[in-house]
Amino acid sequence: MSNNKLNIPIQYFVYYFILGIFLPYFNLYCHEIGFSGMEIGAISSLKTFSIIIFPLFWGYFADRFSMRKKIFILVNFFSCGFWIFFFFSNNFWVMMGIMFFYSLFHAPIISFLEAFTVDFLGKNKKKYGKIRLWGSIGFIISVFITGHLADIFGIEIVVVLIFSGALIHAFLSLKTPEPQAVNPDSRGGKAGFLLKPEIILFFAASVLMLASHSPYYTFFSVYLSDKGYGNTFIGISWGFAVAAEILMMYKSDFIFKKIKPYYVLIFSMIAACLRWTVLYFFQNEAIILISQILHCFSYATFHIASILYIDELSPPDKKTTGQAVNNALTYGLGLMAGNLLSGYFYDIYGGRVLFAGAAAASFTGIFIMILAGKIRQAEKPPENKI
Repeated sequence: MSNNKLNIPIQYFVYYFILGIFLPYFNLYCHEIGFSGMEIGAISSLKTFSIIIFPLFWGYFADRFSMRKKIFILVNFFSCGFWIFFFFSNNFWVMMGIMFFYSLFHAPIISFLEAFTVDFLGKNKKKYGKIRLWGSIGFIISVFITGHLADIFGIEIVVVLIFSGALIHAFLSLKTPEPQAVNPDSRGGKAGFLLKPEIILFFAASVLMLASHSPYYTFFSVYLSDKGYGNTFIGISWGFAVAAEILMMYKSDFIFKKIKPYYVLIFSMIAACLRWTVLYFFQNEAIILISQILHCFSYATFHIASILYIDELSPPDKKTTGQAVNNALTYGLGLMAGNLLSGYFYDIYGGRVLFAGAAAASFTGIFIMILAGKIRQAEKPPENKI
């Protein structure tokens, strides 16, 4: 494989290596320096709020002026630069300010990377999972290493590790493969495709799906810590989930050759509902670890299916916009709303009740997605039905 072909898998590895530090341990870091559950929820929500707004701006600008790679490089270096300020303060309001400016530039990175990847694969889009799995490998390695290092050097090590990873990713962005050229006459068209009923309903179901993951992403580590589990077990728990995710992504091309993204989305939501229900009823170590296997469906297959589904419905000159809007509404609005609600209810009821709410959210998403499918079927000729 040439260096050009290796660049995108390596970027996924580094991006999710950083996420493997941030998701399990940054909120734990905030918890250790004295932040309340509401403050942890607020700082997490601020980051996800940026995902709602800024990827839309960056994505439209990139498609309108064919500047995807230039903007991708810019946001990588600026987000890395702003993270440096976390070295100098543990004050809540100062950290809120730093998180805002960091997120302003960090928010569009993943949607741009998804657009680069789908564009790079061309007719082989169903092989997306085999590239994306390098991100999962980076995540699982990161989770184990960071948990061990945090036990040795203290949780403050996460700030240093995230900066180091961001710097590496910024330099990798310089060698990102150029996107395919788009007919200049097609640029700047309206994004009216986003107002189709099936797309709106898909976004609504996805928002609920990601909101259902908020208790897991924001408070799973804190919940386990409060139950007396150490950082090593926390790392193992996250790693167990991502190991299942890696296996699923490796076989994802086989799955998506047999099953259309729409049906995979529904199945993934059913798996999520089951996963959160198990965490509500059981707190046993073995059962917690076994339930983490469902991550291969609640996250892995859902993520791949959503990328492919929105790509199907996006015009050729609006691929970055389509991925940016999908990322903004799901990982942005969905997680932000979920983070705020999780932060509020965690302080009142504790972590267990949050998973009951998560199960209800994913359960509702199932029915919305079924309705989206019925609408799309009604609008398509018989030979093109889903």
